[in-house]
Amino acid sequence: MVEKIVRLTVNFSVNEAQMNAFKSIAAQMTDGARSEPGTLGYEWFVSRDGKQFRLAETYVDAHAVEAHFLGPVVQELVPKLAAVSSVSGFEVYGDPGPKVAEMAAGLGAVIYQYWLGINR
Repeated sequence: MVEKIVRLTVNFSVNEAQMNAFKSIAAQMTDGARSEPGTLGYEWFVSRDGKQFRLAETYVDAHAVEAHFLGPVVQELVPKLAAVSSVSGFEVYGDPGPKVAEMAAGLGAVIYQYWLGINR
């Protein structure tokens, strides 16, 4: 059911001279997310100038996104990523559950509840 899916987008600005470290940590995060049950997508996008990155994450439901937030990708690797970049935007689409909603809001996320749509 599409209304149970939770999506996140996080925008990053990489600190000067920290690009290699950022890319290495992002690759580690992707490898970690690959083995997390309920992760449907974990994709990185880069701006044309190569300075801005967007992470798009998709989870099967609130339980999967909560497991991600409490797991090593977020708990161990996100602090390392924060040392070499800054978050310039964070949005959550769907119901991430109360624990993740609180954690995400503390990080400045805007949460959009599911309203209407189709998914094929």
